[in-house]
Amino acid sequence: MSESVIVKNVYKRYKMHKKPTEKLLDLILPGGYGEDFFALQNISFTAHKGDVIGFVGVNGSGKSTLSNIIAGVIPPSEGTVETIGQTSIIAISSGLNNQLTGRENIELKCLMLGFKKKEIEEMESEIIDFADIEDFIDQPVKKYSSGMKSRLGFAISVTVNPDILIIDEALSVGDQVFAQKSKNKMFEFKEQGKTIFFVSHSMGQIKEFCDKAIWLEYGEIKDYGTVKEVIPEYEKFLKKYKSMTKEEQKAFRKQVMLKQRGLATI
Repeated sequence: MSESVIVKNVYKRYKMHKKPTEKLLDLILPGGYGEDFFALQNISFTAHKGDVIGFVGVNGSGKSTLSNIIAGVIPPSEGTVETIGQTSIIAISSGLNNQLTGRENIELKCLMLGFKKKEIEEMESEIIDFADIEDFIDQPVKKYSSGMKSRLGFAISVTVNPDILIIDEALSVGDQVFAQKSKNKMFEFKEQGKTIFFVSHSMGQIKEFCDKAIWLEYGEIKDYGTVKEVIPEYEKFLKKYKSMTKEEQKAFRKQVMLKQRGLATI
């Protein structure tokens, strides 16, 4: 299979500030100011055309950060990401301007992706039909429910026919009819050899949609392999974590934070 996404030694570092003056110091001092926090550390993997890869991990594990870096929304602090083909990310209300109408958002997002006015006009009815929000298409997006925003964002992203599709919790809202329509489109994309990254807390969705999984923990890759290999081990971890007392969970989270600040190893 041909490679479609190559991630090499990616780190994402943020500065932790306790007050506004520290943010200013971070901007003006040569070495910056504030304590380092690593949302991602030494991430390396390769995806191939036709792969449907699930990102799993507890909150704060770096799933959305990694998704945004692959999509080119944010840059890595270190390392490289190579994507072969057009990439599109779908998150709840991702890339939508709340002050614009749904129709205006379609035009704006497609223009940003490099489409011409005539091409956008040809795609518009297909997008509106897929999103199933015809009655609201000329209303400001700020009036939309989270499900409507998600449907519009999904409809735009799949209609522009990307080579690499990233779905970040976008199917966690909305009705079952739209979820089924979205699944059908995802399977259609897979058959066409597109690469799909799927972020979800639903293990049922991961097992149904994905053939591979990346387990992120402390901003690092804990495991990468087939869903049948990775998910049972992740579910064992979740069961163990949920069985901890509140004090044990607090100690666990504290140790995680120390590691992500570069102050401890686990």
